[in-house]
Amino acid sequence: MKPAIRLATSALLLLAMAGTGLAQAPAPDSTEAPASPPVPSALDAEMFYQLLLGELNARGSEPATGYSLMLDAARKSNDPELYQRAVEIAFQSRAGDAALQAARAWKQAFPDSREANRFVLQILLALNRVPEAAEPLRAEVALADPKERNAILGAIPRLFARATDKKQAVTVVEQALAEPAGNPDTGAAAWTTIGRMRLAAGDGTGAIEAARRAQAVNPRSEAPAILGLELMDPKLPQAEAIVRTYLQGTPMPELRMGYARALLDAQRVPEARQQLNIVTTEKPELAEAWLAQGALQTQENQLGAAETSLKKYVELAKSQRGGEERSRGLAQAYLQLAQIAEKRKDYPAANAWLDQIEDAQDLLAAQSRRASILAGQGKLDEARKLIRSVPERTPADARMKLTSEVQLLREGKQYKSAYDLMAEATAKDPRDVDMLYDQAMLAEKLDNLADMERLLRQVIVLKPDYHHAYNALGYSLAERGQRLPEAKQLIQKALEFVPGDPFISDSLGWVEFKLGNRSEALKILETAYKARPDAEIAAHLGEVLWAMGERDRAQAIWKEGLLVAPENETLQETLKRLRVKP
Repeated sequence: MKPAIRLATSALLLLAMAGTGLAQAPAPDSTEAPASPPVPSALDAEMFYQLLLGELNARGSEPATGYSLMLDAARKSNDPELYQRAVEIAFQSRAGDAALQAARAWKQAFPDSREANRFVLQILLALNRVPEAAEPLRAEVALADPKERNAILGAIPRLFARATDKKQAVTVVEQALAEPAGNPDTGAAAWTTIGRMRLAAGDGTGAIEAARRAQAVNPRSEAPAILGLELMDPKLPQAEAIVRTYLQGTPMPELRMGYARALLDAQRVPEARQQLNIVTTEKPELAEAWLAQGALQTQENQLGAAETSLKKYVELAKSQRGGEERSRGLAQAYLQLAQIAEKRKDYPAANAWLDQIEDAQDLLAAQSRRASILAGQGKLDEARKLIRSVPERTPADARMKLTSEVQLLREGKQYKSAYDLMAEATAKDPRDVDMLYDQAMLAEKLDNLADMERLLRQVIVLKPDYHHAYNALGYSLAERGQRLPEAKQLIQKALEFVPGDPFISDSLGWVEFKLGNRSEALKILETAYKARPDAEIAAHLGEVLWAMGERDRAQAIWKEGLLVAPENETLQETLKRLRVKP
């Protein structure tokens, strides 16, 4: 029986030691010449049984014993794979301190081993022992191939993402990267990493300073520009300067696209349009630029140009590989092309575009557009039934169905039905500020100012930084000539959250006009209209000019507004009230 036991045990050990380097491969066939001289084995009888016991204990009920035996074997044999096995055993038994001990022993035995050093660094961060990570982090960069160092520097913020004390993490990283930050070859990447660490710690100003230092080292590097793009905010104007400096060279078109998106988010439409024009000219094969440009042109009612841009996107997207994001981009393009056809009252073409949407996730958006087409043909009841028939897979689907149906009713001027539908939804979820706001806007359409004010003040209590609520209440008061000083305060409060927003600036200009401050109103409205040539802003700017005697200029502004949105209610009401035929 004993020989059989020994044979089984040897087989178990070979399996357990697979990949450690101590188990030897079978001898080659005697008729074949050996490819290389045999490697001497450190596996004597004593080591054999020590490893066997170590593996049996590690896989049994005594992992601590197995760990000790394996670490002792690693030290005796000076084998890096046994050190790694000791670390793995400690990990499997959730013994973090033991894993760190084995990794440090491995690092001490092999000071130039990147793998050993990386284990030490990762275990320290997993244990949240951040102050001790400075030395292994410094070694991680120093031991790397020079060609890989910038990539390694860029990955550091992810390593420290789970650190609980973000400021402490910043200090450690800055200490560890002192040398690469002063090196021309790695300075841009190092300072960008420091900037990202500062940003994670909530130090936006410090992040901008780091990005500026990175750009000073290498103005052509996109890393500090990308960080600057992420930092772009009206409260941090210096960040945009970093992006613009990079764009003066030969930038990545994708980064210019990111800048255009940031400008759109900031409602700086003319500048965004300029950047998109540059991208589509310099890199016409970049599909996403055509999609963004088409969406902007659709929004501005430039239907011919929008159709051209969107069709160009579809052509490029179909010829280029892409995953889920590309599929959703195509769905978005088809939806917008359907919207353009719908605006032209070409309903068969609109439905044909919707038929091309394949992604089931976009079914609700497509059906909402189909419902809009039906409503445009006077089939409102049929349109509502279509939306309600769409399956709900998630709460987000249910919400989108609600908002789509409310929008149909709003477009059909069925304000009471829309209000009742939204009131039913807010009764179920009285803390949903977006739905409360929409209900307030419907109350305003019903000329129920008291209910509108009640709902908007409820929104402000629930979410004090919800700037739309301040603006809507202030504008509504100004429109009716009521409590004008309070209206102005509310609108100014909204602007504190989004400085320079053209639509809120329009509200401020309108309340100044109502207060009799025509010159101030004109200055504010001209700035807002330049930033966003919107039909409603055109209505207000034109009326101020009309009141100041500049009637030719007023009519020119109104004509521009009509080109953008000929059916805009505010503009049409203004022209009717002033008896103007532009």
